Amino acid sequence: MSRSHPHPVQLQSMGPQDALATLPPPPLPPQPAVQNPSSHPWASQGGPPPWGLSCLLALQHILVLASLLCVSHLLLLQNLPQGELSYSPAQLLASSLFSCGVSTTLQIWIGSRLPLVQAPSLEFLVPALVLTSQKLPLAIRTPGNSSLVLRLCGGPGCHGLALRNTSLREVSGAVVVSGVLQGTLGLLGSPGHLFSHCGPLVLAPSLVVAGFSAHREVSLFCSTHWGLALLLILVMVICSQHLGSCQLPRCPWRPASASSPHTHIPVFRLLSVLIPVACVWIISALLGLSAIPPELSASPKAPWIWLPHPGEWDWPLLTPRAVAAGISMALAASTSSLGCYALCGRLLQLPSPPPHACNRGLSLEGLGSVLAGLLGSPLGTASSFPNVGTVSLIQAGSRRVAHLVGLLCVGLGLSPRLAQLLTTIPLPVLGGVLGVTQAVVLSTGFSSFHLADIDSGRNVFIVGFSVFMALLLPRWLQEAPVLSTGWSPLDVLLRSLLTEPIFLAGLLGFLLENTIPGTRLERGLGQGLPSPFSTQEAQVPQKSREKAAKEYQLPFPTQNWSPCIPQPFRCLCPLPEDPRNEEGGACEPGETADLLLGFGEQCPESSRELRSQ
Repeated sequence: MSRSHPHPVQLQSMGPQDALATLPPPPLPPQPAVQNPSSHPWASQGGPPPWGLSCLLALQHILVLASLLCVSHLLLLQNLPQGELSYSPAQLLASSLFSCGVSTTLQIWIGSRLPLVQAPSLEFLVPALVLTSQKLPLAIRTPGNSSLVLRLCGGPGCHGLALRNTSLREVSGAVVVSGVLQGTLGLLGSPGHLFSHCGPLVLAPSLVVAGFSAHREVSLFCSTHWGLALLLILVMVICSQHLGSCQLPRCPWRPASASSPHTHIPVFRLLSVLIPVACVWIISALLGLSAIPPELSASPKAPWIWLPHPGEWDWPLLTPRAVAAGISMALAASTSSLGCYALCGRLLQLPSPPPHACNRGLSLEGLGSVLAGLLGSPLGTASSFPNVGTVSLIQAGSRRVAHLVGLLCVGLGLSPRLAQLLTTIPLPVLGGVLGVTQAVVLSTGFSSFHLADIDSGRNVFIVGFSVFMALLLPRWLQEAPVLSTGWSPLDVLLRSLLTEPIFLAGLLGFLLENTIPGTRLERGLGQGLPSPFSTQEAQVPQKSREKAAKEYQLPFPTQNWSPCIPQPFRCLCPLPEDPRNEEGGACEPGETADLLLGFGEQCPESSRELRSQ
């Protein structure tokens, strides 16, 4: 095992109209400077990750996705009325995995084009819990047709099988509504227009609150066995930070004729989730500490092979309360996903996504949520903050890896018995993984504040007020529920929106940022650059920004579809480029398909070397 000579990595934040700045490596300074031990020259070479390593990285993302799945499903099933489901919880988990896999594949192919994993984020869980915690309707089939008449459950005997299944159907209906609304907003171009008005003082508080938002769920899972949780967190910190620059000889993942001259890879940093989870999982199994929650326990009815299709159990139930919860889901998930886009682009040293990429991304996320609801899943799909935190933790992200994650999710969704294996991971292990990845998201949010003038009294107020109120209002409503308008759908809508921390942080930051007077430089927008994170944009050469714009374009086969898109939906396509600015040959979209600090494929005349300072 050898130790590398590290090079510092400067994460850059740029504007949405441009793309990857492919800068040539600067000359090495004559004297060594303080360097980041987690970055290695091997990780900054061109070319996608080898297939063997890509499979391990994809499995690592599956483990992070499993933490979100188990948290969401376990908390939701515990909140439902007592009784048994008419189908196995493994099938419920498999349907969520299947929709996540399809949504992830579409997102990378023709969506935002960023290597983002789609998952049932916590923004869907909060409205679902609000919807199921109120007095639930019981569905009664009217004679002569298949319509449903709802009456309120009035006695304790109502909490039975029918009510439990009806509750899940109502939540699935809310997921369908959220997907339709989110897709409509994306097709109309609203997300891209609003995103261009979101500077660092809007996105950074949202990232901070996103990191804080899961602390209760993390503590709940870790409290089942604090010893295992602390052991996992300790091993993850050691692998990702203390051993991050340790190199091991390269295994035969790549042919000997590969162009890379490096023969060592930073295994501990790249697998800083998989290795700790495997070790602690084995230890817990040897000590007999692995216990599956009864809500997620295996059922003999769970098949090995199963093809999810809409309406297998029953169709989603659309009620006014479900519509209200769906509106809240759509607004919160859209806010969260836009923050994910900005964060992922910044980690990969890309500019912020342009409007057309944001519009396509949210449209396809809405399509994924519609599919999830029709399959009976009680949670939609959105870009996953914990998986983006994993990209930051291991300093590697690739479209190839994200494609493999999508394929693995689809494969697990076709086999409920295999999907049930994810529930055998001890809860404290899942809680520890979620805690570390959320902490990384929190830290990246704090690091984004430097892009604006944080010493300005205006900016200090916006940051403090947005973060504090976004954390205070949900807690206040839980301790003192005072919202009661007398109309249940309005109560569900208000209670859902006011208990979504990420939505509150984004809304408050957006309103304050765009209403309180301030100079563009003070707001971190630069001079004449109307885009988030654009203070450093002027440092990027025009030619590099033009090449980087190709990363967000549609893949080459689908570019021929652009003339067929109706005029109202042209917001999904890139704006025509000015031919006067085109210098040299541009790479085909998809030629740089692997966006990775170290694994991106090189275009001619460009380099994937990271800037060292």
